[in-house]
Amino acid sequence: MSRPIPEDLPSFLRALEAAGELRRVPVEVDPELEITEIILRLLRQGGGPALLFERVQGSPYPLAINLFSSPRRLEIAFGRPPGEIGAEILRFLEAVRPPSLKALFRQRRFLWRAAQMRVRRANGSPPSQEVVEEPDLGRLPILKCWPGDGGRFITFPLIITTGRGGRERNLGLYRMHVYSARETGMHWQIQKGGGFHYHEAEKEGRPLEVAAAIGADPVLLFSAMAPLPEGVDEIAFSGFLRGRPARLARARTLSLDVPAGAEFVLEGVVPPRERRMEGPFGDHYGHYSGAAEFPVFKIQKITRKRRPIFLAAVVGKPPQEDMYLGNAAQEILAPILRVFHPEIRDLWSYYEGGFHTLLVASMESRYQKEGMKTALGLLGEGQLSLTKWVLVVGPQTSPRDFRQVLRAIRQNFLPERDFLLLPGTAMDTLDFSSFRMNLGSKMVIDATGSLGPAPPDTGPAELDLGEAEPGIDAWHALEDTLLAVRLRREHNTRGRAILESLLRRPHVGRFKMVAAVSDDVDLEDPTSLLWGLLTRFEPARDVIFAQAELRGIMPVYRGPLGIDATFKSGYPEPLVMDPEVVKMVDRRWGEYFQGGREP
Repeated sequence: MSRPIPEDLPSFLRALEAAGELRRVPVEVDPELEITEIILRLLRQGGGPALLFERVQGSPYPLAINLFSSPRRLEIAFGRPPGEIGAEILRFLEAVRPPSLKALFRQRRFLWRAAQMRVRRANGSPPSQEVVEEPDLGRLPILKCWPGDGGRFITFPLIITTGRGGRERNLGLYRMHVYSARETGMHWQIQKGGGFHYHEAEKEGRPLEVAAAIGADPVLLFSAMAPLPEGVDEIAFSGFLRGRPARLARARTLSLDVPAGAEFVLEGVVPPRERRMEGPFGDHYGHYSGAAEFPVFKIQKITRKRRPIFLAAVVGKPPQEDMYLGNAAQEILAPILRVFHPEIRDLWSYYEGGFHTLLVASMESRYQKEGMKTALGLLGEGQLSLTKWVLVVGPQTSPRDFRQVLRAIRQNFLPERDFLLLPGTAMDTLDFSSFRMNLGSKMVIDATGSLGPAPPDTGPAELDLGEAEPGIDAWHALEDTLLAVRLRREHNTRGRAILESLLRRPHVGRFKMVAAVSDDVDLEDPTSLLWGLLTRFEPARDVIFAQAELRGIMPVYRGPLGIDATFKSGYPEPLVMDPEVVKMVDRRWGEYFQGGREP
């Protein structure tokens, strides 16, 4: 049964506090690194509570963070578990195929919710405009999250733009590097709606109006990051999730509508053909994204509530808060893809690699090699087009269980028939593995078994890699399919040579995949292993096979698939907190949670 959905950020915080899911921190904290270290510790303990920092150094405003890092908090945000919303969408799509008056009548409750996919204008003066003032970002409790960041960043802004004439409104979530009291960067990544609007405006030589809302109701916060199809209004979609239309108000200095219940709204423009270095920034790939030129947001006015609460988020090496939000997005939106791909049973993107590195889809093959068609089709769907590795499996395999996926690879994958490399493609802006922003390659593995199972491997069972390669520090085998080897630090640059040597050894031939990772990867921790594997390889450069030959212009591969996922010279550094900050938080840990049990 659905529960009432909070109407704004304060009501969400009250609901969390009433459920025992929020803790207040009454002592003063530093927005530079200290808050990040506190949050990291909570996430390593399984998520921890949401936090409200009541006193942030240098700012009169409290700061809320870590609001979505548990299934229970997501249920409070949506009024029910996200999976139930996805299941409802799926039931509707199945019930109205083919459409009929009878079927539509039976789905009238769903249709009523769908009718809430709209907006309505707030009456009178909206809460988000109780105070109108000149821009001064220095008064806001804006975080510096990691030691190597290029400055402070607004990390949870809701960016509102429209196309010419107010058409095709977009609500997106893009970080904002603070340059001054009234200027920030605008990190429009590839395949983002706000970036498309700016591209259109820049071609016409006009500035793009932009509003950045900070702090809103949880459904609107989620909708801003949801990977909806291009042209779908995220603000209107929030009305479906909420069960009532979003409330908007006209901005004070722009021809845009902004959330009536937002805590802050930054109103301004992004001029054409103006760029500034943005970054570095510690990102959700667990490394710094390098500094690069991005458009500049010039703030004209700030409106806010009289007593606003600033909202922030921290991203970095998984697990982080974005894991919970990203997985919720998959549970809610994945059923929509089944309309266009009826053969798909389920699909899952892996948060350990930043969601864009591995996508697994289970499907019912209706003809031989339909899996390849499905994989290529998924690579044509919106933000899924940025996926680096697509893996299709049969209907009996859960895409969400990596061990089941490995077993499907072991049973069904033959490189000479089931592997496809796609060089020269667009990639996620944050994926650094190719050394070229927005460009790289992709690979597809078909492990559906539509051509029958792969012959069983008959290689020797013994495994003694220490004698085989002295550069190997440790190894770990998963499902007798993936052999992951960790290299000693002094041998880190020899990843490919060690991998090539291993692939030639008979006792390694029984594995379908062999991966070399660096010494900062914990092979026994599934999250760390997948992070180290998925984020540090570029298929066209780092995937090799035991045997490869050309037949005409067609490559033919045999033997185990090798992945050189070692840290390479020129990669951005992985995220590590300043040791002095770690020591300081050690000393202060008991202070943060005065008058109550520590999380």
